[in-house]
Amino acid sequence: METFRNTVAGLLGRLGLHPGERSGQMGAPSGGEGGKAQVNEEVRLYRNRELSWLKFNERVLEEAADPRVPLCERLNFVSIYQSNLDEFFMVRVGSLVDQRLVSRDLRDNKTQMTAQEQLTAVLAEVARLGEKRDAVCRELEERLEEQGICLTSFGKLAKKERADLERYFTGEIAPLISPTMVGKRQPFPFLRNKEIYAVAVLGGKGGRKKLGLIPCQTDVIPRLIPVPGREGCYLLSEELILHFIPKVFKGYPVQAKSLLRVTRNADIDADALYDEDLDYREFMADLMKKRRRLAPVRMELSRRLDAETVELLCRYTQVDPAHVFRSRTPLDLSFFSDIQDLLRQDPRLFYEKRIPQRAADFRPGEGVLPQIRERDRLLHYPYESMAPFLQLLREAAADPGVISIKMTLYRVARQSKIVEALIDAAENGKEVLVLVELKARFDEENNIEWSRRLEAAGCQVIYGLSGYKVHSKLCLITRRTEEHTEYYTQVGTGNYNEKTARLYTDYCLMTANQDIGRDAAAVFRALAMGETVEQTEQLVLAPECLQDHILEKIDQEITYARRGEPAYVGAKLNSLTDKAIIDRLIEASRAGVQVQLIIRGICCLLPGVPGATDNIRVISIVGRYLEHSRLYLFGTAERRSVYLSSADWMTRNTLRRVEVAAPVLDPSIRQRLEENFQIMLRDNVQARQLGPDGNYAPVEGGEERLSAQEYFYQRAYRLATAEDAAEKS
Repeated sequence: METFRNTVAGLLGRLGLHPGERSGQMGAPSGGEGGKAQVNEEVRLYRNRELSWLKFNERVLEEAADPRVPLCERLNFVSIYQSNLDEFFMVRVGSLVDQRLVSRDLRDNKTQMTAQEQLTAVLAEVARLGEKRDAVCRELEERLEEQGICLTSFGKLAKKERADLERYFTGEIAPLISPTMVGKRQPFPFLRNKEIYAVAVLGGKGGRKKLGLIPCQTDVIPRLIPVPGREGCYLLSEELILHFIPKVFKGYPVQAKSLLRVTRNADIDADALYDEDLDYREFMADLMKKRRRLAPVRMELSRRLDAETVELLCRYTQVDPAHVFRSRTPLDLSFFSDIQDLLRQDPRLFYEKRIPQRAADFRPGEGVLPQIRERDRLLHYPYESMAPFLQLLREAAADPGVISIKMTLYRVARQSKIVEALIDAAENGKEVLVLVELKARFDEENNIEWSRRLEAAGCQVIYGLSGYKVHSKLCLITRRTEEHTEYYTQVGTGNYNEKTARLYTDYCLMTANQDIGRDAAAVFRALAMGETVEQTEQLVLAPECLQDHILEKIDQEITYARRGEPAYVGAKLNSLTDKAIIDRLIEASRAGVQVQLIIRGICCLLPGVPGATDNIRVISIVGRYLEHSRLYLFGTAERRSVYLSSADWMTRNTLRRVEVAAPVLDPSIRQRLEENFQIMLRDNVQARQLGPDGNYAPVEGGEERLSAQEYFYQRAYRLATAEDAAEKS
């Protein structure tokens, strides 16, 4: 164990991290280190992507710990932290486990860590964050008690309360549960992904131990069980089941018990498994069923069990002992939404209500198509409403001059007005072509269902390209007049999803620029042929040329800097992992280019390293809304080019996906985007600045407190109010 701790300390120290306290992690790592990483001078400039992502999730957890955030919103943040971590294990940890099986010498191209070294460091960080989460949840429970909501345990109840709950268990819960006793004739049951089970070590004849398991989550058993006679006091249903597990397995002494939850690998390479003779949609539907049965990559326990029992559970579930964690927090925090409902009557416990406002860029009561024909238009979600874009689709569906609507769909709402508008267009006789990306992770089933409905309505549905996800947010409306054919193009940074448009910050650019329209038409022609576009006039596309274009733009700034002239690169991204781009940014910094980056999540570049990245500043904004927009800026103010894009600066986006970046050609929109970028750089409320040690610290300074998200909403309200006043006058 001491050797393991030293290994972790060395790895984390090399990456500017600290191993932290590991008491939350159970078991020891298996497998060898896979070889020592070749440390060189440049490693100090990079951060491992998995460890960087964990730092992002820690910033989410810090929102849950922030007393300035309303109590019920803090509950929401800790729930997001947990769901984020679940997905991280399902995808990223699952991928590392697979990499370790393929080759012990496979290394991260930035930090030179092997898969095993990354797993070792990741598991240590997760254990440290688990203790931080436990402390946050304890503090939140105290704050809930001040509001009259108490989460209790059976041992803290009075005698009468215990008796009442025992009657409730016997009459209402026991008839609904399905216990299993593991033995020679009863194999260990399949454990569903992320569901809670009560497990007991049972004494048997001859001293043989047996395992008893009970699934705790069903639709008919509420998670929050009211304690009779004590208003506002609740016991979690799984804790009640665990307490009365001796009543279920009568005649078998319970030697130990715990709640248990496994997280399964969800990392499946659909392209590698697909056979061209199969129907692609039905293949994907079947693949989703198989994903539910992939091997577990994590086990969480609510109680401390002896090493022999943990080993037995690991053997049955095939979980690596290093991937077993003990949690003092409930294993599933989704019940926090029920608590929020109980407190809904007190608005002080929630964020002040915000409603997306009427966009100042559009005149109400007039057609959207004619307004776009006048000049380019921009929407900024969630501060401005998506209504103009929905109106655009409805107008196109009804306009006799419109001959076709083409769109890429990656993630859509469960009840999508956008898809309904496309269906209306098809039923009105328009040619409607929709690319539905069935490989949008965890939205596959929703997309499969929508693809069936679109096809049934007469839309032409295609499913993306072999080897590439189509992640672009592109819509093309083709309209024919007596004189000519004209294009209306929409390029977005976020999905066509009405729900997330109220929660995520994104941009929606609508233009009648015919060069952009012809480029978009070429994109859809290529997609329909199962191909990618290599050359365009205005749009910049991945996988063929986006990375090269970004590198060329950075190179131009390096040239200016080496001539002694001011030079600048700015970007707002979700993540930065593309090593080619990172290396060019390092070169730019060394040449004297000022680089300003707003990166919400993963950042594999360490800024502020003397002599290397000291001209680079990186901040992250985590707040009420998920920062999702992508914006690129190259050059100083007088010669600046600005792009909106669906692509982060990640290798998966620049080389392995179909992405679109659109130049912002309208001067007023370009100025607005530049101002927005500067406002975010001035944020000293939600912003955290990344240091050369890989840690984030609150942004200090400024004459007054500025939250960019609050500023944008206040501005949207102010402009909408001014428009209303102008109309009335």
